[in-house]
Amino acid sequence: MAIHFTKEEFSIRKSKVVAELKKQNLDAILMFKQESMYWLTGYDTFGYVFFQTLILTSKGDIVLFTRAPDLRQAQNTSIIKDIRIWVDNENSNPSDELKNILSELNLEKSNLGIEYEAYGLTGRNAIRLNNSLKDFAVLHDKSELVSKLRVIKSDEEIKYVRKAAELADKALDEVWKNAKAGVSEGKILAEMQKVIFEGGGDYPANEFIIGSGHNALLCRYQAEKRILSNPDQLTIEWAGTYKHYHSAMFRTIPIGKADPKHYKMYEACVEALTKCEKKLVSGNTVGEVFDTHAKTFDDLGYKKSRMNACGYSLGATFSPNWMDVPPMIFANNPLILKPGMIFFMHMILMDSENQLAMNLGETYLVTEKGNERLGKQKLDLIVL
Repeated sequence: MAIHFTKEEFSIRKSKVVAELKKQNLDAILMFKQESMYWLTGYDTFGYVFFQTLILTSKGDIVLFTRAPDLRQAQNTSIIKDIRIWVDNENSNPSDELKNILSELNLEKSNLGIEYEAYGLTGRNAIRLNNSLKDFAVLHDKSELVSKLRVIKSDEEIKYVRKAAELADKALDEVWKNAKAGVSEGKILAEMQKVIFEGGGDYPANEFIIGSGHNALLCRYQAEKRILSNPDQLTIEWAGTYKHYHSAMFRTIPIGKADPKHYKMYEACVEALTKCEKKLVSGNTVGEVFDTHAKTFDDLGYKKSRMNACGYSLGATFSPNWMDVPPMIFANNPLILKPGMIFFMHMILMDSENQLAMNLGETYLVTEKGNERLGKQKLDLIVL
């Protein structure tokens, strides 16, 4: 069976969620986030694009309600024993069938937590869910209940993140080998992804971001694949992924020749990242890390070029993105940093006036004594 954690690990996670349900006076939670289902049971699928939910009661009962294609998926990848199937047809409303399952679990007139903030629960299905359950139980938005428990990683999870970091490092080695004038961005992406797959890694939860020339200033993937010129600039954000756990990195690399402004922007990124590293320690708030990022760039004259966030939590995530938020590193975030948290910190400068980019990003583990940068690549600015 394709299960990546021990029964004992899953038992500990389940106990944490049940304890939180009781603390918040909830009789059950309906999970729609694939990340919650994977973390709690190992269930591994992209079937969340259709209506499906994992029910966990305060008594410890677990029931998966999904479609037929995911029956064997759940049996093979998870510890779930009770799997219920809804049938596709033109007038299907699985929310009504869900109510019957909840009745079997004696949850009528109960307090139900719902993961509304989930890619697996569309607006249309959320309306149907509310309509089906409005007179059945009291519904509470508990979108972050499980997510907050997942922020601090177990030793077993950290092993997977470390493996993901190794794969991210190997992917960067492929950039050094292949990025040069006359080479297509597609070739670079292919070699990066190839080494990750050959190393036992997975598809990432979102596309690698790659862009050169003017596209180097973009923070999202887009479909153009340029041929690198001389001179040029290449921006890449990628992640090593292992058992769905991510470790991300970010670089802007001058091709052929660097603009003098590139060097100044790079020095600013290194200074900002170094100072943020010193703030990313147990006991500080996430907001303090952002304040350090903002002050450093603003003092150096890059306020217009920086972003309004400088990182986010990473973990086991599914499409459409690898940002395991909350938490995100932005102003006034009161979350206290604790050992076991994983953060990707990115220093982003996009100079639209001069059409120049510079980015530097690394993944960190918060430890008892400070933090550990998980990637082992040097932070030097290398011109290819």
